Amino acid sequence: MPHWELVIFFAFIAFIYSSVGFGGGSSYLAVLAMYALPFKELRLIALICNIIVVCGGVYIYVKNHQVNWKKIVPLVVLSIPMAYFGAILRISQNIYFIILGCSLIIAALLLWIKTTPLSVADIEHSGNNSFLKNSALGGAIGFLSGLVGIGGGIFLSPVLNLMKWDLPKKIAATASVFILVNSVSGIMGQLTHLPDNINYVRILLLCLAVFIGGQAGSRMSVTFNPLIVKRLTALLVFFAGVEVLVKHL
Repeated sequence: MPHWELVIFFAFIAFIYSSVGFGGGSSYLAVLAMYALPFKELRLIALICNIIVVCGGVYIYVKNHQVNWKKIVPLVVLSIPMAYFGAILRISQNIYFIILGCSLIIAALLLWIKTTPLSVADIEHSGNNSFLKNSALGGAIGFLSGLVGIGGGIFLSPVLNLMKWDLPKKIAATASVFILVNSVSGIMGQLTHLPDNINYVRILLLCLAVFIGGQAGSRMSVTFNPLIVKRLTALLVFFAGVEVLVKHL
């Protein structure tokens, strides 16, 4: 397998993200976009690695009763089928990378925004419990997620924070579930038209790397400052998005 350094990059990304309960799909894509990999394989790698890393976070959030299923259902009821439709949509490699570049830049800007801490009273007066509004938001992000090849948490989490949708821990739990179900749905869509030249050895090695990194990160007693992780991720994602656009516009 060429580009052995990818194994180290992926293990490190998984280590950092798992410590704050996320999968790292956007950062996997940001790194992979710098290499000349087939875009269909690139999307598949990011989604599989997402699932491997985020499963641990979802388990912990469910175990600690931080998952509000009543509020999550409206977000995923449309996101799951829309992620599938986004994944089965046939687009050219050049169009894909243009969409990816724009998506990464938008995600970086959303991540950079620092939101003020919320109280229960702020959430109660936010008026963000509309089923239709949350379903439309989830469906839109789900479609983009399936098209690009990420779980969608990098878009959903900052938007929900800006909306004062819930407390930060509850939003993180919601984003983890959202990432998991959308990643599974996206993979199901991609399996309908995978090319014959997929490098399964590379996928296996990168999956092993994120499994090790993710397990280590979730079990480390030291945790990283979420704001620092968000800002560093925003910088990585932004520069990767700009580079992708420069190459394909």
